[in-house]
Amino acid sequence: MSDYLKETPSQTAGPFVHIGLAPGAAGFDIYDQELGGDIAGPNAAGERIRVEGLVIDGIGSPVKDVLLEAWQANAAGVYAHPESAGDVEDGFRGFGRVITDFDTGEWAFDTVKPGSVAGRSGSVQAPHINLWIVARGINVGLNTRIYFEDEVAANAADPVINLIEWEKRRATLLAKRSERDGQVVYRFDVCLQGDNETVFFDI
Repeated sequence: MSDYLKETPSQTAGPFVHIGLAPGAAGFDIYDQELGGDIAGPNAAGERIRVEGLVIDGIGSPVKDVLLEAWQANAAGVYAHPESAGDVEDGFRGFGRVITDFDTGEWAFDTVKPGSVAGRSGSVQAPHINLWIVARGINVGLNTRIYFEDEVAANAADPVINLIEWEKRRATLLAKRSERDGQVVYRFDVCLQGDNETVFFDI
């Protein structure tokens, strides 16, 4: 006869998660280099872009205490990883962490537009940024991807997007391009629920 332990109750991220994971944004100057802001670093080659948006709840209101982690390849489609250290520019991190503005709910980061990435079995993935989202009310962090609406041919051939059956659902992964004061800006709003719920991945 064996005894089984009871499952530990799940718990969402607390209201002060940003202090531990993004202290600089919360007003605590404890790190030499913050993880948010400029994901690529000043020496990265490629097209400079800004990515911004909101996280929206099921009734259409912005969620104002969200933490987002982003990671991406560089403009040549190479991730900053020990195995590819010789193929990445000095200082390219490809990883960042930002929080939403406490008043508006807006989030943003600056980076370079990533290149296409080699996938499994010789496939090629369209340029994208991986995004992980945590906040109060979310039991398990949500994983999604930011693709770019102007990468039409690459998106059409992307093996991950093509796993999504409905065109309307695919559209929730596309960031919309515009230009503001000479800077390229991509808008990507994350909808947690509702008719336009963003596609999330179980990984």
